[in-house]
Amino acid sequence: MNHWTKVQWQAADPRVSNGCASNAWKTMISRDITLRDGRVLHVRDSSLADEAELLQKFGRMSENDRYMRLMRVVRTPNMEYARSLLASLPQAGIGLVATVPAADGIDIVGSALAVFAKDRPSCEFATAVDAGYAGAGLASALMRLLMAEARRRGMQEMEGFVLSQNQPMLRLARRLGFSASYDPDDASVRICRKSLDEEITPTGPA
Repeated sequence: MNHWTKVQWQAADPRVSNGCASNAWKTMISRDITLRDGRVLHVRDSSLADEAELLQKFGRMSENDRYMRLMRVVRTPNMEYARSLLASLPQAGIGLVATVPAADGIDIVGSALAVFAKDRPSCEFATAVDAGYAGAGLASALMRLLMAEARRRGMQEMEGFVLSQNQPMLRLARRLGFSASYDPDDASVRICRKSLDEEITPTGPA
């Protein structure tokens, strides 16, 4: 639903990540969630083993969805970059995937990512949900889990860059407590920011 471009990610020192002790970045999210329409999905940490399913997910996205997500026209994903990003987790950020059973095992129908800034306790988010799950509360659930885990990992602020025309994502961000201001470098983009000072409930209506 949006795209992160401005936070530079890196594979963090395994001993410390943004001042957090090494055990702080051992993310262990694995839970079932029930959407508004009653469908049940499993949410867990992403891993390098998800590469093939994430590629399938990209293939299911419409051209418009890809544009909203990546903020440019992309027909072929950069798999080298994607592998490097997946390999950097969880030291350099948080990756979540929402899965459902499928003929080949599972399908990934939603994903969320928070990439840690190098120089401050802040992270940049991105999330994407299959069209068939839009409006059912999946993006909200993923964002709440992402915010709660980012806070646990020592992040004090979360931000994201969203196209001004991506109204569904902007409405969700506002419901979740994000401010939205124009990017001074690009009027077609809104910068969504939220302090993570207060405790965040991982699930709830939005």
